[in-house]
Amino acid sequence: MEKKRWAFIIICFAISGLMLTTASCSKKKAVCENLDIQKDQLPRQAAGGSGTSGADTRARTQAIEDARRAPEDYSRRGGEGDGGGGYRPSGYGNVMDEDVYFAFDSAVLSGEAKENLRRKAEWLQSNAGRSVTIEGHCDERGTNEYNIALGDRRAESAKSFLTTLGIAASRMNTVSYGEERPVDQGHGESSWAKNRRAHFVVR
Repeated sequence: MEKKRWAFIIICFAISGLMLTTASCSKKKAVCENLDIQKDQLPRQAAGGSGTSGADTRARTQAIEDARRAPEDYSRRGGEGDGGGGYRPSGYGNVMDEDVYFAFDSAVLSGEAKENLRRKAEWLQSNAGRSVTIEGHCDERGTNEYNIALGDRRAESAKSFLTTLGIAASRMNTVSYGEERPVDQGHGESSWAKNRRAHFVVR
């Protein structure tokens, strides 16, 4: 009789242990499934552990590429293309950002143009490590070939005057774009006057 009583107690303990184990596993499984659901609902950057979204990564990459292109590309106005023309400040100060303007069909420097170039010469003397590209530009009147030649004369006229002010010719080179890079897309005199210019790109 005593043996039967102990056997019954042991069986009861075994059944209780089995029930607890089953309940524990069911609870654990539910918890795990819940965690999986929550993980799927998390942003991908948190689940992946990177800390940044794909959009943030692309933006950061673009910023790095923009920084690598500075300062040369910074002097150009983005998004307009060659035909759009136009410039924004190069970041070297207002003196070098100022264009030198010319009269119609002329490469002769006016008094105002010479004063502009004197200020540029002072800047270049104070920044001996810098060189400059002088771009010659024209308005839309005349043939492409004529305007390329006229733009070249305008750039060379500005360069020649700077050399008389003590700026070494080796620090300057010239290029002509003729009428192909207008800063103003208009077709009247007010627009043409803005396009007859020498523009300076500091390197």
